[in-house]
Parts: sequence; C-alpha cells; structure tokens
Amino acid sequence: MESWNQTSSDTVRAHAPLVVNRRIDEHVERCVRYMAEKGDRAEMSRYLQRLEREWDVHRAVAVTTSALGLLGLLLGRRDGGRWRGLSTAAGALMLQHGLSGFSPLSELFRALGVRTRREIDLEKFAIKALRGDFERIPNEGGPMARANAALVAAQS
Repeated sequence: MESWNQTSSDTVRAHAPLVVNRRIDEHVERCVRYMAEKGDRAEMSRYLQRLEREWDVHRAVAVTTSALGLLGLLLGRRDGGRWRGLSTAAGALMLQHGLSGFSPLSELFRALGVRTRREIDLEKFAIKALRGDFERIPNEGGPMARANAALVAAQS
C-alpha cells in the first residue's frame, strides 16, 4: 500500500522513531484492509465505538503526569517531603509536553503503541468511508484499492 500517513505537523510523530511510526501505520493498514475485505456495517460500527474510547498519547501523558504529581504530593506528605521531587519531575514533564507537544513520556507511550489523536481519527474516517458514510470511495477495484482510497480520503 502506498504511504498514506504523511503528517508533518504532528510533533509526537516527528519525534518518534521511524520504526515505531511504521508499526502503528501497519496496524492501521491491517485493520482497514480487514474491514475492506471482511467487515460488515455492524462490525465496522462496533470497531468505530472502540476507536471513540481509545486514549491518545496526549491524554495518556496528561493523566500519567497528573497521577505522578499527586502521588508525589501524597507520599511527600506522609514521608516528610522526600517524594516531592516526583511532583516536580511530573510538573516539568507536563510543562515540556504542553510547550513542545512532546516529552519523554510521549516516547514511552509511542513505544507501547499509543497513537496520536490524528492517527486514531485517520483510522476512524477510513472505516467510516468503507462503511459508506462518504461518497468518495469507489465500490470497484477490490478490497486493497478500496482500503487505500479510504485511507487517502481520510487524510484529505
């Protein structure tokens, strides 16, 4: 399949190793191909509901740093302040992520397969296109051509 995910403005994706981005893209391609070949409208709708609940990397970083910050405050209160450095580190990570759109936690979550909101949305729109929600996807050309057209249409 030709390269369809040409996102240059995604900071998390730009900082992630190419192998990680490619692994995530291949997962999306496999899912869209499966839906193009074997998926019916009901299965596509169920899968879309699952995608709606999927956490993106920014949400995962925000929740993790917040939890670490609170944990540091709670443990620091109980143990005389030694754990407050954890709160400081969590705050610094969140600040870096907020200012640059990327932090070391982003890299960790990317390695674990957590996607950006744009990547999740691309898959959602491709599945919606296959389901027939849009008019731009041809019915001829076979599943591979339809899957590729759906991915290209989702990005535009």
